[in-house]
Amino acid sequence: MAALIFTYLLNKSFYKIGNMCPLKMRQGYISSLLQVALLLLIPLPATTDDMPLAAAESLLLSDLRYEPIQPLPPPTDLDQRKVRLGEQLFHESRLSHDNNMSCSSCHFLDNNGADYLPHTLGRDGIKLDVNTPTVFNSSLNHYQLWDGRARNLEEQIDFVVTSDKEYATRWPVIVGKLKQDEKYRNSFGLIYPDGITAPNIRNAIATFERSLITLNSRFDRFLLGNANAISPEEKRGYQLFKTYGCVACHQGSNVGGNLFMKLGVFGDYFAKRGNPTQADLGRFNVTGKPRDRHLFRVPSLRLAALTAPYFHDGSIKTLEEAVKVMAKHQLGRTISDHDISQIVAFLKTLPGEYKGQPLGGVHQAAKEADAP
Repeated sequence: MAALIFTYLLNKSFYKIGNMCPLKMRQGYISSLLQVALLLLIPLPATTDDMPLAAAESLLLSDLRYEPIQPLPPPTDLDQRKVRLGEQLFHESRLSHDNNMSCSSCHFLDNNGADYLPHTLGRDGIKLDVNTPTVFNSSLNHYQLWDGRARNLEEQIDFVVTSDKEYATRWPVIVGKLKQDEKYRNSFGLIYPDGITAPNIRNAIATFERSLITLNSRFDRFLLGNANAISPEEKRGYQLFKTYGCVACHQGSNVGGNLFMKLGVFGDYFAKRGNPTQADLGRFNVTGKPRDRHLFRVPSLRLAALTAPYFHDGSIKTLEEAVKVMAKHQLGRTISDHDISQIVAFLKTLPGEYKGQPLGGVHQAAKEADAP
């Protein structure tokens, strides 16, 4: 049955990569699909109580270099002067029309890189159309924003600046404000020959955002050879994550973020939820193509343990419920509460660190787990 589901999904072309991401990323995705195809041929036990730990560990420890999920790569070739300037600009409220919003108003760097609201409040308290994704590891996404209308971080910044619900301003106004600040004039002048310009502001912020890679997660330490970095329950959760087929969409070092996917492959998610909105049309709002209705960029799960509520609509409050809904509408399966709890345990091993500190407090036992 699992193999038939996988074949059905392929025939329906539920994923779209084509020319949307680099060749290396497409090759990695195809490699992950082949692994999923083989995994789906393995009959699932009725519950993980029937899955001997030794068997799960033998699959996990055979050769971790070929796992569908790989450790996050540290950022390289970043001009640290631009990183520092970009960090200042990330917190700069003068980028907005009313001088009261900055990137950090919606993206909390001391916790999850997003916020905790279904829909962030923008200018004048207006709710934004979709849930705010985390900025951490966002440079690894093949496109930006839920509907992929931004091809890179620089374009994403443009959309925020010009959105009536967010910064509601124009670049000449921002440039004019910053040119009045001697510190900014000096900082830009030392880095950019042409000083303060819109492209340079975008470049500095995007360079800072490219530095926001959450390294040293417990799961990455496991992949790099520390067998004690995650618990037996978390290892079983990872095995289930693969066996159920979650890795078909959530794979690579970012555990997702590298393809578009229809929300509701099995059943109509939106009919069940009710109250349809324009944002629910997803990528259709960008391309106008009927086949892109309800198509969204698959989110990274690297910080899923910290970024509730879930989905583009922010309608799901808990990670357990998110796993259950995804299993039903994306895999056509019902997963037991026991298995869901183990998958969630695995997902909690994925957040890493920012500035050397564990994000969100989910790694309180991280050092203890590494201890001999």
